[in-house]
Amino acid sequence: MPNLTEAQLRDEICRIGRSLFERGYVHATAGNISVRLDDGFLITPTDACLGTLDPARLARLDAQGVQTGGDRASKTLALHRRIYEAAPQARCVIHTHSTHLVALTLQGVWSDDDILPPITPYFVMKVGHVPLIPYHRPGDPRVADLAARRISAMAERGTPIRAVMLDRLGPNVWHDSPAQASAVLEELEETARLWLMCQPGPLPLGEPEIEELRRQFGASW
Repeated sequence: MPNLTEAQLRDEICRIGRSLFERGYVHATAGNISVRLDDGFLITPTDACLGTLDPARLARLDAQGVQTGGDRASKTLALHRRIYEAAPQARCVIHTHSTHLVALTLQGVWSDDDILPPITPYFVMKVGHVPLIPYHRPGDPRVADLAARRISAMAERGTPIRAVMLDRLGPNVWHDSPAQASAVLEELEETARLWLMCQPGPLPLGEPEIEELRRQFGASW
């Protein structure tokens, strides 16, 4: 992540939240954004609208997850913290209820290991594998364990992931900064929209095409 001050990170969370809201990636009070700091975390408050966030009211927590400032933290904090533990390179986590991705889980994902097939090169390059986490109620602590295990298992396979999909709820994506995490989310949602639009579904890219993306761009697939 760029060497931003905490004040700049607060502004960046609000900027990304407003952008996602205005473009329809989130609605009402659904979704949340967190950032890992050197000594703790920032996360959007519970029941906050991402389109109208106030930098000063973001929840501030210490490294043990104890809140030290701001409005009450989102109930998904436990999930975010487990993602950070399992993916040490992650500095920002975004969760949304993006329409096409939720619709995909309602209609039926491609597979539990890959909710979408590799139908475009940018999906392979910018997103990669996205496993499905079975349905649990919002905030259920079991989801954090399931997500962490998936992240660790994929890393052990040599194909680290940047997203998991919560069945009937929405994606959690992560990257080095709010802007980069948002870009992963946007590519993932767009791929779901394309997949749902094309019926019957298009054929995935073949292994020779994917291997070329690995060689040329370091794609993790």
